[in-house]
Amino acid sequence: MTIKSLEELFHETLKDLYFAEKKLVKTLPGMVKKAVSPRLKEAIQDHLSETEGHVTRLEEVFAMLDKKPSAKKCEAIEGLVMEADEVFAEIEDAETLDAAIISSAQTVEHYEIARYGTLVCWARQLGMDDVEAVLHKTLDEEKAADQRLSGLAEEYVNQKAAA
Repeated sequence: MTIKSLEELFHETLKDLYFAEKKLVKTLPGMVKKAVSPRLKEAIQDHLSETEGHVTRLEEVFAMLDKKPSAKKCEAIEGLVMEADEVFAEIEDAETLDAAIISSAQTVEHYEIARYGTLVCWARQLGMDDVEAVLHKTLDEEKAADQRLSGLAEEYVNQKAAA
């Protein structure tokens, strides 16, 4: 597909992010099972619920744009999930695995923050104020999830892994 405008680029990026969020809804339960720390399990489970909401919000955005929700394979998320699985398979120590889970989850969060930040900016530029507001809610939640993971890592997960 040839992209000829910022609006078309916006729609293609929206499809990419829709794929990514749906992929994460399938991936996060496995991370909950692998995590040892009850607080980490809870944080991932909470973010899974948020991620399900992100999928719903993206569907809202598609509707606001009179578009059918559709996903375009996100190679970046595919790669990040595959890399995480490879790292997890190599770790024998449970506390170290928790540290790796946080690292992988934050890598995904940073990708999502970049994508949502871009879409918010483009929506503003394109005069899509309602769309911008919906996407900004998700951007704020992604940033909060990243902060929560940082807090868990700094408070005790990394210390336990280093012991």
